[in-house]
Amino acid sequence: MSVQILGDQASEERGENARLSSFVGAIAVGDLVKSTLGPKGMDKLLQSGSDINKSLITNDGATILKSIPLDNPAAKVLVNISKVQDDEVGDGTTSVTVLAAELLREAETLINKKIHPQTIIEGYRIARNSAIEALTKIAIDNGKNPDLFRKDLINIAKTTLSSKILSQEKEHFATLAVDAVLRLNGSTNLSNIKIIKIPGGKLGDSYLDEGFILEKKFGINQPKKIEDVNILIANTSLDTDKVKIFGAKFKVDSTSKLAELEKSEKLKMKNKIEKIKKFNINCFINRQLIYDYPEQLFTDSKINSIEHADFDGIERLALVTGGEVVSTFDKTEDIKLGYCKSIEEVLIGETPMLKFSGCKANEACTIILRGATEQGLDEAERSLHDALSVLSQTTREPKTCLGGGSSEMIMSKAVDQIAANETGKKALAVEAFAKALRQLPTILADNAGFDSSELVTKLRSAIYNGMMTSGLDLNNGKVADMRDLGIVESYKLKRAVVSSAAEAAEVLLRVDNILKAKPRTADRNH
Repeated sequence: MSVQILGDQASEERGENARLSSFVGAIAVGDLVKSTLGPKGMDKLLQSGSDINKSLITNDGATILKSIPLDNPAAKVLVNISKVQDDEVGDGTTSVTVLAAELLREAETLINKKIHPQTIIEGYRIARNSAIEALTKIAIDNGKNPDLFRKDLINIAKTTLSSKILSQEKEHFATLAVDAVLRLNGSTNLSNIKIIKIPGGKLGDSYLDEGFILEKKFGINQPKKIEDVNILIANTSLDTDKVKIFGAKFKVDSTSKLAELEKSEKLKMKNKIEKIKKFNINCFINRQLIYDYPEQLFTDSKINSIEHADFDGIERLALVTGGEVVSTFDKTEDIKLGYCKSIEEVLIGETPMLKFSGCKANEACTIILRGATEQGLDEAERSLHDALSVLSQTTREPKTCLGGGSSEMIMSKAVDQIAANETGKKALAVEAFAKALRQLPTILADNAGFDSSELVTKLRSAIYNGMMTSGLDLNNGKVADMRDLGIVESYKLKRAVVSSAAEAAEVLLRVDNILKAKPRTADRNH
């Protein structure tokens, strides 16, 4: 008879079962996103269960996994690594998930052969180190040569975009992304690059504007263009509501008293505007609303006013123009004003917007995305964000390596060689790691509809025979030279994929018990 030690709301899975359930969950997640990998990968349409009108189409591994509620604990680990990859490098989210899933698939086979999980973990560690070492050896650094480096960046952008919705326009968008990132001068702060999505036109009509664009208009009767602008950025209330306490009432015995009340309110406003005028500015931007009377006072004082600039917009503006957000105006000396050469109202599509040119932080620029559908625009923004993130990381760490399954095959070769030197059962785990790495080119070929076993074998023999720049040309279904085709990837991205996937696999391999329990209730006597 078995003894029941867990309460009735708790359950436990042990040893084999626990491990199986964690493998099954992880492998299922890998299979879910693996069809989106590579230039011929397909997209997923995610439909919201609660809101029928909400759906998104995406190719981005992290977005797909983030949007699906998963119940399996192992699946959640994979969701987390794709999220970390997204935060850290910005792209390669699908690759890292798929690689981790493949490592666990291999581990499952080994465990069925009665090899201890800790032995597999040791083997994986040895393999990971030699894979990263091999990757570092083949990485090329053109950081010192601006022309070659720019070419590398363009190629990285094209490689990143070729698996996304922007692949048809990848030349155009690659140049656009590289121009935007090079303006940052080595910073990885992408908030200087604003992306505005405007429905209408086609994706190819998107362009980069070398200025900062705010989706707002100037006040009424104010000039549409101002030059040499000193800007005060504020977060203050400029409305003339009587009393700010909810439910407060006024009793007046004559209308003249009401007029007096209005007068005092107006005076309060006027005083505030007088204080603001002391700053010698010609543009005032407020996060909150500016009512008619203060706006009229600004117009009379030849100050252009912009109201209700959302907080994100205000923070960015402060950053870009070199000013600070202010809420009180008593001390003139403590306050930093923003500056830009000119602000003018421009029409983008059908929408009037304000363009700030010649800002203090010259890095600022805006990408205007055009497109036919909301979903398409959202996905274009995600794709572009991936490209911008990878490029900005590459300006930090300028090493590059080759795509098209080339780097994976080189790493797998190095790992295979290490496996030959290992003795005992660890060698099997090291070999398994090499096999998992070879799965990435296999999936790329499968997604493109080619015979993967034939292609990958050809690629393997090319690389093993010393043709180190060979990779898969997925447009023509053959093994070709990746350097000639310009299929280049960021070294940092590849390194992050291998090390994160190996760590995630290790975390799940260590599990031998899964305990599930409901949280304890307030009645704790049970």
